[in-house]
Amino acid sequence: MIVLIDTSSLISLVRYYLPFDKEKTLYNFIENKIELKQILVLDKVHEECKYTAKGIVLEKLEYLKSKNNITKTTDVLPTQKFFNQLENQFINGSVKNKLSDVEFENRKNDFMESADAKLLLYSLKDSSKQYVIVSEETEASNDNKSFKKLPTICKILEIDINTLPELLEKYQEIKLFFNK
Repeated sequence: MIVLIDTSSLISLVRYYLPFDKEKTLYNFIENKIELKQILVLDKVHEECKYTAKGIVLEKLEYLKSKNNITKTTDVLPTQKFFNQLENQFINGSVKNKLSDVEFENRKNDFMESADAKLLLYSLKDSSKQYVIVSEETEASNDNKSFKKLPTICKILEIDINTLPELLEKYQEIKLFFNK
């Protein structure tokens, strides 16, 4: 299993888990998994972390400052099938109906450059590997965004998606100690 982690999960990790990780058990565990490339932080996710939540992720997870711990996505390209799904299945129909062709193309291009799109495309690039996307997003309300949320698109593409707590449950070798 290779984990692709999104920005929201990294923010949750540093805000809600690491403050209780007095012995740095979880911190070191995640660092080790990233260094072994069992958890991947894509370049687009890293970029989002710079300006999301005042950069707290890069401040708290110092090992993400090393370029060796960031996975490039420049060679990850969409297939024609992915483009078709983007235009027909991933788009929120009610939003698309209100957009001009130019507006739709702009939003489609923005989505294709987003961290979410890179997570999806990376997980599809090699079917011989089992990828799991980790995100704190839910399928609920989309706030009139042009494209559906990550969990919904993952269902369409049959990509495994977990929340951070679900991921941590899968790692039997980690024992979290919550000290006072």
